[in-house]
Amino acid sequence: MKRRLLFGERMLLGDGTEPFNAVIPFRLRGNFTLKEIQQALARIQNKHPWLRALISHDEKNIPWFQVPEHPLSIPVRILARQGEDQWQEESRREWNTPFNYEKLPLIRFVWIKGEDVSDMLFAFHHCLCDGGSAMAFLYEFLKVLDDPSADIGTENPILGIEDVVPEKILNSRTQKLKARFIGRLAATAIRYIPVGKKAIDRQNDYLINWKLDQKTSQQLISYCKANEVTVNTFLCATVLQAFKKVRGNAAFNKVSCPVDIRRFAKQVKEDHIFAFGLMIVVSANEKLSFLENVRSMQASVERKTSKLDPYITMMVMESGHDALNSFTKLLKQGKSSNDCMFSNLGRIQIPDQYKAFSVEAIFSPSVIGPLGNTTTLVASTYKGEMDFSFVGSEGYLPYTEALAIRDEIIQTVKLQLEYLVVS
Repeated sequence: MKRRLLFGERMLLGDGTEPFNAVIPFRLRGNFTLKEIQQALARIQNKHPWLRALISHDEKNIPWFQVPEHPLSIPVRILARQGEDQWQEESRREWNTPFNYEKLPLIRFVWIKGEDVSDMLFAFHHCLCDGGSAMAFLYEFLKVLDDPSADIGTENPILGIEDVVPEKILNSRTQKLKARFIGRLAATAIRYIPVGKKAIDRQNDYLINWKLDQKTSQQLISYCKANEVTVNTFLCATVLQAFKKVRGNAAFNKVSCPVDIRRFAKQVKEDHIFAFGLMIVVSANEKLSFLENVRSMQASVERKTSKLDPYITMMVMESGHDALNSFTKLLKQGKSSNDCMFSNLGRIQIPDQYKAFSVEAIFSPSVIGPLGNTTTLVASTYKGEMDFSFVGSEGYLPYTEALAIRDEIIQTVKLQLEYLVVS
């Protein structure tokens, strides 16, 4: 089984020398053997062909996912657990460790082994899949770790754009011409956008993780429901305000928000191993009060989201493979134009109690790569607690400013919830 990498996947892969890795950390209470972990990893590999895949290049140097006849197991690295925050250090290590994708799978596993509590990490190349896919195989891993005979089904993998874009759109002469025209226009424009002579030196990378307790998390959700806005929009407004307060004129007033393609393209199932995403950009109106601003942003988000078209977007991008190098150069060497990327995974639908163990925590995923500004905030909610992973690099956002932004986010949440109580 094999398929050519799509444009977005090729962009994330790059030339293979610079990692673009994502990490999902979680904490289990229980006792495990290496054999049990390896068997559970083998089960999810058996379900998902691309978790077994290597990457090879054809005669035109185009990369392909290819499942070998005799697949290799997901590598497991084991170390002794020495502290509560050790998973953060190992996350940073995994970000910066390239995948030898010609010889090993694009996913690996870290077991920080304690006596009764273990921290575990799935690390994977971002070209393999997105956070939604990763949550699906984490759910499956825990299910078969608890019960090796549990049925997790078999994935019918995406083998190309034709498995996502409906045939009547993909083969429509009008849609093909439209996609080609937009693609050529974008490719031409990209070539003429001025970029620096070299990429910004991102220097040291860091990870800041924090939680809101159950009470605060529930109050935040209630606040958003009462004001008919999403938690996602509320947090975007909070992030933008924090950047403005801390960075002043250096703030861009722009946050990029990925939108799950599964909302629009039903061909992409919850458990598909797939990396393609859509994106909108959100900004604040500084003349409005916080709540007025959140409501205004909510209307803007809904307008922008309603205009997203995954099918044409994919067709446009697939028409632009020859512009890949120019686009990558623009991302790497162009001037940063947004404060950060913000992604909210929402409520993680994974049980916390199993027969053989319990899940103490699932920390928000983190991801970092070489394509421009690395500043990323990922939020998720598990067992009623909202968790945040704030990733950045000194060359883009100094660590001291990132800490100040974290403090501002926490303070703004508390302040808004106090207004709710008072009113």
